[in-house]
Amino acid sequence: MTLYPNLILEALTHVRYPGTGKNIVESGMVEDDIRIEGNKVSFSIIFQKANDPFAKSLVKAAEQAILTYIGSEVEIVGNIAIKTPYVAPKKETNSMENVKNIIAVSSGKGGVGKSTVAANLAMSLCNLGYKVGLLDADIFGPSMPKMFGIEDAQPTARLAEDGRHIIQPIEQYGLKILSIGFFVDPDNALIWRGGMASNAVKQLINDADWGELDYFVVDLPPGTSDIHLTLVQELKFTGAIVVSTPQQVALADARKGLQMFQTDKIDVPILGLVENMAWFTPAEHPDEKYYIFGNGGCKELAEERGIRLLAQIPLVQSICESGDAGAPISFDPHSLTGQAFLNLAKTVCEITTQE
Repeated sequence: MTLYPNLILEALTHVRYPGTGKNIVESGMVEDDIRIEGNKVSFSIIFQKANDPFAKSLVKAAEQAILTYIGSEVEIVGNIAIKTPYVAPKKETNSMENVKNIIAVSSGKGGVGKSTVAANLAMSLCNLGYKVGLLDADIFGPSMPKMFGIEDAQPTARLAEDGRHIIQPIEQYGLKILSIGFFVDPDNALIWRGGMASNAVKQLINDADWGELDYFVVDLPPGTSDIHLTLVQELKFTGAIVVSTPQQVALADARKGLQMFQTDKIDVPILGLVENMAWFTPAEHPDEKYYIFGNGGCKELAEERGIRLLAQIPLVQSICESGDAGAPISFDPHSLTGQAFLNLAKTVCEITTQE
Protein backbone atom coordinates (compact mmCIF):
# COMPACT_ATOMS: atom_id res chain seq x y z
CA MET A 1 0.00 0.00 0.00
CA THR A 2 1.27 3.44 -0.90
CA LEU A 3 0.31 6.19 1.54
CA TYR A 4 0.39 9.88 0.73
CA PRO A 5 -0.99 13.05 2.47
CA ASN A 6 -3.99 13.60 0.18
CA LEU A 7 -5.16 10.04 0.88
CA ILE A 8 -5.11 10.81 4.60
CA LEU A 9 -6.98 14.09 4.07
CA GLU A 10 -9.61 12.40 1.93
CA ALA A 11 -10.30 9.88 4.70
CA LEU A 12 -10.55 12.68 7.26
CA THR A 13 -13.29 14.43 5.28
CA HIS A 14 -15.59 11.79 6.74
CA VAL A 15 -14.96 13.11 10.26
CA ARG A 16 -17.23 15.94 11.37
CA TYR A 17 -16.69 18.25 14.31
CA PRO A 18 -19.87 18.05 16.46
CA GLY A 19 -19.70 21.73 17.37
CA THR A 20 -20.23 22.92 13.77
CA GLY A 21 -21.25 19.86 11.77
CA LYS A 22 -18.46 20.54 9.25
CA ASN A 23 -15.73 18.02 8.45
CA ILE A 24 -12.38 18.67 10.09
CA VAL A 25 -10.53 19.17 6.79
CA GLU A 26 -12.98 21.82 5.57
CA SER A 27 -12.78 23.52 9.00
CA GLY A 28 -8.99 23.77 8.81
CA MET A 29 -8.57 21.62 11.91
CA VAL A 30 -5.98 19.27 10.37
CA GLU A 31 -2.50 20.69 10.94
CA ASP A 32 -0.12 20.77 7.97
CA ASP A 33 2.27 18.33 9.64
CA ILE A 34 1.24 14.94 8.21
CA ARG A 35 4.17 12.51 8.45
CA ILE A 36 4.28 9.10 6.74
CA GLU A 37 6.94 6.53 7.62
CA GLY A 38 6.04 3.22 5.95
CA ASN A 39 2.63 2.34 7.34
CA LYS A 40 2.98 4.73 10.29
CA VAL A 41 0.99 7.94 9.98
CA SER A 42 1.02 10.88 12.38
CA PHE A 43 -0.47 14.40 12.33
CA SER A 44 -2.15 16.96 14.61
CA ILE A 45 -5.71 18.19 14.99
CA ILE A 46 -6.16 21.82 16.02
CA PHE A 47 -8.79 22.75 18.60
CA GLN A 48 -9.55 26.38 19.42
CA LYS A 49 -9.94 25.69 23.13
CA ALA A 50 -7.44 23.82 25.30
CA ASN A 51 -10.18 21.79 27.01
CA ASP A 52 -12.43 21.15 24.02
CA PRO A 53 -15.09 18.62 25.16
CA PHE A 54 -15.04 16.87 21.77
CA ALA A 55 -11.25 16.46 21.52
CA LYS A 56 -10.89 12.84 22.62
CA SER A 57 -13.91 11.56 20.71
CA LEU A 58 -12.81 13.40 17.56
CA VAL A 59 -9.33 11.83 17.72
CA LYS A 60 -10.95 8.39 18.02
CA ALA A 61 -13.21 9.19 15.06
CA ALA A 62 -10.20 10.30 12.97
CA GLU A 63 -8.34 7.06 13.77
CA GLN A 64 -11.36 5.01 12.82
CA ALA A 65 -11.87 6.93 9.55
CA ILE A 66 -8.30 6.24 8.43
CA LEU A 67 -8.54 2.56 9.36
CA THR A 68 -11.92 2.27 7.56
CA TYR A 69 -11.29 4.28 4.38
CA ILE A 70 -7.60 3.47 3.85
CA GLY A 71 -6.93 0.14 5.54
CA SER A 72 -6.57 -1.61 8.87
CA GLU A 73 -2.81 -2.01 8.41
CA VAL A 74 -2.23 1.76 8.84
CA GLU A 75 -0.50 2.51 12.16
CA ILE A 76 -2.50 5.50 13.33
CA VAL A 77 -3.77 4.71 16.83
CA GLY A 78 -2.01 6.94 19.37
CA ASN A 79 -0.30 9.00 16.67
CA ILE A 80 -2.73 11.93 16.46
CA ALA A 81 -1.70 14.91 18.56
CA ILE A 82 -4.01 17.60 19.92
CA LYS A 83 -2.95 21.22 19.41
CA THR A 84 -4.41 24.60 20.34
CA PRO A 85 -3.31 27.87 18.67
CA TYR A 86 -1.19 30.13 20.85
CA VAL A 87 -3.08 33.20 21.92
CA ALA A 88 -1.07 35.84 23.74
CA PRO A 89 -2.75 36.82 27.00
CA LYS A 90 -4.38 40.21 26.91
CA LYS A 91 -2.32 42.69 28.85
CA GLU A 92 -3.80 45.35 31.02
CA THR A 93 -2.92 48.87 30.00
CA ASN A 94 0.00 50.08 32.09
CA SER A 95 -1.48 52.23 34.87
CA MET A 96 0.90 55.09 34.02
CA GLU A 97 0.62 54.98 30.23
CA ASN A 98 -2.00 57.72 30.14
CA VAL A 99 -0.39 60.02 32.72
CA LYS A 100 1.18 63.15 31.21
CA ASN A 101 3.13 64.56 34.17
CA ILE A 102 4.38 62.89 37.36
CA ILE A 103 5.42 65.29 40.13
CA ALA A 104 7.33 64.20 43.24
CA VAL A 105 6.84 66.26 46.40
CA SER A 106 9.68 65.65 48.81
CA SER A 107 11.38 67.01 51.90
CA GLY A 108 14.71 66.43 53.60
CA LYS A 109 13.01 66.02 56.99
CA GLY A 110 9.60 65.57 58.48
CA GLY A 111 7.48 68.31 59.98
CA VAL A 112 7.94 70.92 57.25
CA GLY A 113 4.48 70.49 55.73
CA LYS A 114 5.40 68.33 52.75
CA SER A 115 2.10 66.43 52.73
CA THR A 116 0.16 69.69 53.12
CA VAL A 117 1.93 71.06 50.06
CA ALA A 118 1.33 67.84 48.08
CA ALA A 119 -2.37 67.75 48.97
CA ASN A 120 -2.97 71.42 48.19
CA LEU A 121 -0.91 71.33 45.00
CA ALA A 122 -3.03 68.43 43.76
CA MET A 123 -6.24 70.19 44.79
CA SER A 124 -5.14 73.44 43.10
CA LEU A 125 -4.26 71.63 39.86
CA CYS A 126 -7.73 70.12 39.99
CA ASN A 127 -9.22 73.60 40.52
CA LEU A 128 -7.44 74.69 37.34
CA GLY A 129 -9.39 72.04 35.45
CA TYR A 130 -6.78 69.30 35.16
CA LYS A 131 -7.31 65.58 35.75
CA VAL A 132 -5.23 64.79 38.82
CA GLY A 133 -4.20 61.73 40.81
CA LEU A 134 -2.57 61.81 44.25
CA LEU A 135 -0.47 58.96 45.65
CA ASP A 136 0.33 58.99 49.35
CA ALA A 137 3.68 57.16 49.22
CA ASP A 138 4.57 58.16 52.78
CA ILE A 139 4.19 54.56 53.88
CA PHE A 140 4.99 55.03 57.57
CA GLY A 141 3.10 58.31 58.02
CA PRO A 142 0.14 58.36 55.60
CA SER A 143 -1.89 61.53 56.05
CA MET A 144 -4.01 61.92 52.93
CA PRO A 145 -7.02 59.94 54.24
CA LYS A 146 -7.27 62.39 57.15
CA MET A 147 -6.58 65.51 55.07
CA PHE A 148 -9.30 64.64 52.56
CA GLY A 149 -11.86 63.33 55.05
CA ILE A 150 -11.82 59.78 53.67
CA GLU A 151 -10.38 57.84 56.62
CA ASP A 152 -13.17 55.25 56.44
CA ALA A 153 -12.90 54.75 52.69
CA GLN A 154 -12.29 51.21 51.48
CA PRO A 155 -10.99 50.96 47.89
CA THR A 156 -12.54 48.19 45.83
CA ALA A 157 -10.76 46.00 43.28
CA ARG A 158 -11.74 44.36 40.03
CA LEU A 159 -10.27 41.23 38.46
CA ALA A 160 -8.26 42.04 35.35
CA GLU A 161 -7.99 39.77 32.30
CA ASP A 162 -4.41 38.93 33.25
CA GLY A 163 -5.51 37.67 36.67
CA ARG A 164 -4.41 40.70 38.69
CA HIS A 165 -6.68 42.55 41.09
CA ILE A 166 -6.84 46.20 40.02
CA ILE A 167 -7.47 48.73 42.79
CA GLN A 168 -9.94 51.53 42.17
CA PRO A 169 -8.61 54.81 43.66
CA ILE A 170 -10.91 56.75 45.96
CA GLU A 171 -12.33 59.89 44.32
CA GLN A 172 -12.71 62.99 46.47
CA TYR A 173 -13.18 66.62 45.37
CA GLY A 174 -12.43 65.54 41.80
CA LEU A 175 -9.12 63.89 42.71
CA LYS A 176 -8.16 60.22 42.44
CA ILE A 177 -6.41 59.25 45.69
CA LEU A 178 -4.63 56.16 47.00
CA SER A 179 -2.81 55.73 50.29
CA ILE A 180 -1.48 52.84 52.34
CA GLY A 181 -3.63 54.40 55.05
CA PHE A 182 -6.69 52.84 53.41
CA PHE A 183 -5.33 49.35 54.05
CA VAL A 184 -3.84 49.48 57.56
CA ASP A 185 -5.12 50.11 61.07
CA PRO A 186 -4.51 53.82 61.75
CA ASP A 187 -4.06 53.14 65.47
CA ASN A 188 -1.22 50.64 65.05
CA ALA A 189 2.37 51.36 64.07
CA LEU A 190 3.38 49.97 60.69
CA ILE A 191 6.50 47.86 61.25
CA TRP A 192 7.72 46.80 57.83
CA ARG A 193 11.14 46.12 56.40
CA GLY A 194 12.19 48.21 53.41
CA GLY A 195 11.33 45.51 50.89
CA MET A 196 7.76 45.17 52.15
CA ALA A 197 7.23 48.93 52.07
CA SER A 198 8.64 49.19 48.55
CA ASN A 199 6.40 46.36 47.32
CA ALA A 200 3.37 48.09 48.81
CA VAL A 201 4.22 51.28 46.93
CA LYS A 202 4.68 49.32 43.68
CA GLN A 203 1.24 47.80 44.10
CA LEU A 204 -0.40 51.21 44.63
CA ILE A 205 1.21 52.35 41.37
CA ASN A 206 1.02 49.34 39.06
CA ASP A 207 -2.11 47.59 40.32
CA ALA A 208 -4.37 50.63 40.32
CA ASP A 209 -6.72 52.03 37.71
CA TRP A 210 -5.43 55.62 37.51
CA GLY A 211 -6.87 56.19 34.05
CA GLU A 212 -6.07 59.35 32.09
CA LEU A 213 -4.35 62.04 34.17
CA ASP A 214 -2.76 65.37 33.41
CA TYR A 215 -0.87 65.34 36.70
CA PHE A 216 0.06 62.58 39.11
CA VAL A 217 1.32 64.04 42.40
CA VAL A 218 3.36 61.71 44.61
CA ASP A 219 3.80 62.55 48.29
CA LEU A 220 7.16 60.94 49.11
CA PRO A 221 8.33 59.90 52.57
CA PRO A 222 10.60 62.46 54.25
CA GLY A 223 14.36 62.04 53.99
CA THR A 224 16.02 59.54 51.65
CA SER A 225 15.30 55.80 51.57
CA ASP A 226 14.98 52.78 49.32
CA ILE A 227 11.34 53.76 48.73
CA HIS A 228 12.66 56.75 46.80
CA LEU A 229 14.77 54.41 44.67
CA THR A 230 11.77 52.16 44.09
CA LEU A 231 9.61 55.06 42.96
CA VAL A 232 12.25 56.34 40.55
CA GLN A 233 12.53 52.85 39.06
CA GLU A 234 8.75 52.50 38.71
CA LEU A 235 7.89 56.02 37.54
CA LYS A 236 9.31 58.45 35.02
CA PHE A 237 9.09 61.66 37.01
CA THR A 238 8.59 64.92 35.18
CA GLY A 239 10.29 66.64 38.09
CA ALA A 240 10.56 67.02 41.86
CA ILE A 241 9.53 69.74 44.29
CA VAL A 242 11.47 69.99 47.57
CA VAL A 243 9.63 71.50 50.54
CA SER A 244 11.37 73.25 53.43
CA THR A 245 10.80 75.88 56.07
CA PRO A 246 13.16 78.90 56.27
CA GLN A 247 14.76 77.41 59.39
CA GLN A 248 18.47 76.59 59.01
CA VAL A 249 18.05 73.04 60.36
CA ALA A 250 15.38 72.32 57.76
CA LEU A 251 17.44 73.95 55.01
CA ALA A 252 20.41 71.68 55.81
CA ASP A 253 18.17 68.65 55.19
CA ALA A 254 16.65 70.28 52.11
CA ARG A 255 20.14 70.46 50.61
CA LYS A 256 20.42 66.68 51.06
CA GLY A 257 17.04 66.21 49.43
CA LEU A 258 18.08 68.29 46.43
CA GLN A 259 21.34 66.39 46.15
CA MET A 260 19.50 63.04 46.25
CA PHE A 261 17.45 63.87 43.15
CA GLN A 262 20.58 64.98 41.30
CA THR A 263 22.60 61.79 41.91
CA ASP A 264 23.20 59.36 39.04
CA LYS A 265 20.92 56.74 40.64
CA ILE A 266 17.96 59.13 40.86
CA ASP A 267 18.54 61.83 38.22
CA VAL A 268 15.16 63.57 38.47
CA PRO A 269 14.88 67.21 37.34
CA ILE A 270 14.30 69.68 40.18
CA LEU A 271 11.30 71.88 39.45
CA GLY A 272 12.15 74.07 42.43
CA LEU A 273 11.80 74.77 46.14
CA VAL A 274 8.65 75.57 48.09
CA GLU A 275 9.15 77.55 51.28
CA ASN A 276 6.41 76.49 53.67
CA MET A 277 5.60 78.39 56.88
CA ALA A 278 7.43 81.34 55.31
CA TRP A 279 5.84 83.72 57.79
CA PHE A 280 2.96 83.81 60.25
CA THR A 281 -0.05 85.93 59.44
CA PRO A 282 -2.77 86.32 62.12
CA ALA A 283 -6.27 85.87 60.76
CA GLU A 284 -7.38 89.19 62.24
CA HIS A 285 -4.37 91.01 60.69
CA PRO A 286 -3.97 89.55 57.16
CA ASP A 287 -1.43 92.17 56.13
CA GLU A 288 1.03 91.44 58.94
CA LYS A 289 3.97 89.04 58.62
CA TYR A 290 5.94 87.50 61.47
CA TYR A 291 9.00 85.49 60.41
CA ILE A 292 8.93 82.83 63.10
CA PHE A 293 11.34 80.41 61.40
CA GLY A 294 13.62 82.99 59.81
CA ASN A 295 13.35 85.14 56.72
CA GLY A 296 14.36 84.25 53.17
CA GLY A 297 16.18 80.98 53.87
CA CYS A 298 14.70 79.09 50.90
CA LYS A 299 15.24 82.04 48.60
CA GLU A 300 18.94 82.02 49.47
CA LEU A 301 19.16 78.24 48.99
CA ALA A 302 17.41 78.49 45.62
CA GLU A 303 19.85 81.15 44.45
CA GLU A 304 22.78 79.14 45.79
CA ARG A 305 21.71 75.99 43.87
CA GLY A 306 20.50 77.79 40.76
CA ILE A 307 16.90 76.56 41.03
CA ARG A 308 13.54 78.28 41.25
CA LEU A 309 11.74 79.31 44.40
CA LEU A 310 8.30 78.17 43.31
CA ALA A 311 6.25 79.59 46.18
CA GLN A 312 6.30 80.95 49.70
CA ILE A 313 3.36 79.60 51.68
CA PRO A 314 2.36 81.57 54.79
CA LEU A 315 1.60 79.91 58.11
CA VAL A 316 -2.01 80.52 59.02
CA GLN A 317 -4.21 78.66 61.47
CA SER A 318 -6.79 77.82 58.82
CA ILE A 319 -4.31 75.51 57.01
CA CYS A 320 -4.20 73.20 60.02
CA GLU A 321 -7.93 73.49 60.66
CA SER A 322 -8.88 72.71 57.06
CA GLY A 323 -6.55 69.72 56.90
CA ASP A 324 -7.93 68.31 60.14
CA ALA A 325 -11.47 68.91 58.88
CA GLY A 326 -10.80 66.85 55.74
CA ALA A 327 -10.90 69.68 53.20
CA PRO A 328 -7.53 71.12 52.08
CA ILE A 329 -7.44 74.90 52.27
CA SER A 330 -6.97 75.16 48.51
CA PHE A 331 -10.49 73.74 48.17
CA ASP A 332 -11.31 77.45 48.52
CA PRO A 333 -8.89 79.06 46.04
CA HIS A 334 -10.02 82.55 47.06
CA SER A 335 -8.50 82.38 50.56
CA LEU A 336 -5.07 83.92 51.18
CA THR A 337 -3.32 80.56 51.42
CA GLY A 338 -5.55 78.99 48.78
CA GLN A 339 -4.36 81.70 46.40
CA ALA A 340 -0.71 80.92 47.27
CA PHE A 341 -1.23 77.25 46.41
CA LEU A 342 -3.11 78.18 43.23
CA ASN A 343 -0.14 80.31 42.14
CA LEU A 344 2.16 77.37 42.91
CA ALA A 345 0.02 75.12 40.69
CA LYS A 346 0.09 77.67 37.89
CA THR A 347 3.89 77.90 38.12
CA VAL A 348 4.20 74.09 38.00
CA CYS A 349 1.95 74.05 34.91
CA GLU A 350 4.09 76.70 33.21
CA ILE A 351 7.28 74.73 33.84
CA THR A 352 5.90 71.35 32.76
CA THR A 353 4.27 72.84 29.67
CA GLN A 354 7.57 74.38 28.61
CA GLU A 355 9.29 71.00 29.02
